[in-house]
Amino acid sequence: QVQLVESGGGLVQPGGSLRLSCTASGISFSFYNMAWYRQAPGKQRELVALIKSGGYTDYLDAVEGRFTITKDDIASTVYLQMNSLKPEDTGVYYCNADRWVGGRDTAWGRGTQVTVSA
Repeated sequence: QVQLVESGGGLVQPGGSLRLSCTASGISFSFYNMAWYRQAPGKQRELVALIKSGGYTDYLDAVEGRFTITKDDIASTVYLQMNSLKPEDTGVYYCNADRWVGGRDTAWGRGTQVTVSA
């Protein structure tokens, strides 16, 4: 059974930092592309950061230079270091595991709330 469990969300003041973690079980983690998405109230879910199985990374323009995605294949964990947080970064952050093997194979975590407010 595939399971992705996020942690590390919370309330932080503007300019602060948070580190999100997502630990996977039930999958061959190193073969998956891992990503963080977020969804703000009343808005669509958007891709924030991606790290492919080979280590290539990509970011939403709005977080480029402030957020860093990394992974530990041994620990089956992906991280999102978020610095210089802004109120517009507020939302539920979801972990995603994805790959193509004769069809799409994808899994989602339940999400962790990030609130940036003074």
